[in-house]
Amino acid sequence: MSLPHSLSRLNGLTRAESESVLGEVCGARRWAAEVAAARPFVRATELFAAAEAAWGALGRADWLEAFAAHPRIGGDRRVSGGDTSAWSREEQSGFMAAGDPARIGLAGAQREYERRFGWPYIVCATGRTADEMLADCGARLANDPEVEIDLAAAEERKIGRLRLAKLVTEGGKR
Repeated sequence: MSLPHSLSRLNGLTRAESESVLGEVCGARRWAAEVAAARPFVRATELFAAAEAAWGALGRADWLEAFAAHPRIGGDRRVSGGDTSAWSREEQSGFMAAGDPARIGLAGAQREYERRFGWPYIVCATGRTADEMLADCGARLANDPEVEIDLAAAEERKIGRLRLAKLVTEGGKR
């Protein structure tokens, strides 16, 4: 049985190279290091299981590191470069098509969110409109910070799962 090209590629990278590739999936260095250390993977399900186990071991500082690697919704996607930039463009495609009022409103809501909580607004933007994200951001502003960090971490986890699936199915190619 031959491995999917993407798993063969990931398995064949040096540890540092695999951590870099995985860092484009999730910006928490500890997560990338733990998943890279679990190689080689024979099946994608093994990669996904390692990713879930690594995510489950992360704490608040790791989450904040992952959040910091994200560009702001509708903002500059060159924060971490590489595939993250391309993935962010794709994930935010519904937002990018939105008219200026929604974009301006969401930009303001994100600034208020970041002032309130100290980290960027994290949402799995795939398939969501600017109006939906604006409503979500506004509603989340009312949360207690401890509740909100858990919600942001859950959104980060969703984003990571989608990106990891893309890495496996697309080989991380943009």
